[in-house]
Amino acid sequence: MLNPLDQYFEQKNEPVKSCLQYLRSLLTGYTGITEHWKYGMPFYYHKGKMFCYLWVHKKLHQPYIGLVDGKHIEHEDLLQEKRARMKILLINQLEDIPKAKIESILAQAFAFRK
Repeated sequence: MLNPLDQYFEQKNEPVKSCLQYLRSLLTGYTGITEHWKYGMPFYYHKGKMFCYLWVHKKLHQPYIGLVDGKHIEHEDLLQEKRARMKILLINQLEDIPKAKIESILAQAFAFRK
């Protein structure tokens, strides 16, 4: 029996599934990041505090990284939409994943947390 985290990733269809799994491995590769099941989604904590989460946009059907303190990060590709605190980075699952862009945004988020 799969735990809720693994089940979340397994139930997705390709190519969204592979994209989310890649983002999961990227996030868990950082020192100090831990993965949790919270609010019915994969959440990633940094030093014991909520940092980001993975989800699929309801209207656009694209995976994204939601940054908990995204309002403090300035980047042209981050969307706030109707969120007060968080911003999201949409990932087009049909294109190469922009690893350098993701790492740059995460670096800003880590810097805010220090």
